[in-house]
Amino acid sequence: MLKFGDKEVGPGQPTYMIAEVGINHNADLQLTKRLIDAAFATGWDCVKFQKRNPDKCVPEAQKGVMKDTPWGRMTYLEYKHKIEFGQSEFNYIDYYCKNKPIDWTASVWDFDSLDFVDEFDVPFLKLPSALLTRNDLLVAACHQDKPLVVSTGMSTIEEVDHAVGLLKFHNHSGFALMHTNSAYPSPPGDINLRAIQTLKERYGCVVGYSGHEYGLDPTVLSVAFGADIIERHITLDHNMWGTDQKASLEVHAMDMLHKRIQEAVVCLGDGIKRVAESEKPIREKLRG
Repeated sequence: MLKFGDKEVGPGQPTYMIAEVGINHNADLQLTKRLIDAAFATGWDCVKFQKRNPDKCVPEAQKGVMKDTPWGRMTYLEYKHKIEFGQSEFNYIDYYCKNKPIDWTASVWDFDSLDFVDEFDVPFLKLPSALLTRNDLLVAACHQDKPLVVSTGMSTIEEVDHAVGLLKFHNHSGFALMHTNSAYPSPPGDINLRAIQTLKERYGCVVGYSGHEYGLDPTVLSVAFGADIIERHITLDHNMWGTDQKASLEVHAMDMLHKRIQEAVVCLGDGIKRVAESEKPIREKLRG
């Protein structure tokens, strides 16, 4: 069991739902507010962003590559700086979310970003799949006195074993693993939802599912396989500019997914075979 702020997260608790804004805000605070509003209005628990120091995160070979953007043609490094929120934007996000209220946090991609996000009162920190094998960053994140959520996409079981070993040794605030396929969108045949149960049995920790597929069914099904945390990218419109928009949920789909997951949890029940209250009149009629 984990504690994200004042919410308990784990088996027997309501599914904790994370709306991944990521970089779908396109450096626009008004758009960001609308995405936060959408997550709050549709009953999600948390909005998540991404935080990077582009100078350190962008590979050297990519920094000078030219890119066409809504702000004109620029180098890839210039573009990454353009869409990166800084102190003033995150101060406002923190203020705006607290006044809803709705949780917020961010995936951290480097040491500078880890220190930056840790200054805020976020309920947990997130490490993306790309950094599962970054031992130094993983250990540093364990020492921030916040629960840690780690995605396991594009990783072998041996790599996950090693990461969990570090988490169990260094982390004292609890951790969760997120099963995911890192392709955008994820092909149905590669989603492998049964791996959720594999992770739960192998590591004895809270496990969630981060979906990058088109549609809703795999995410709903993940709850039946034991996912206690759900994460999906969100957008206002699939046709907006940005690489993540197409595999994101629009607002009506966010609402639909939230309701379907709630219904799925109710349908799963407790596993005890009994005569349901709704069956008793039928039993009396048909069995006498």
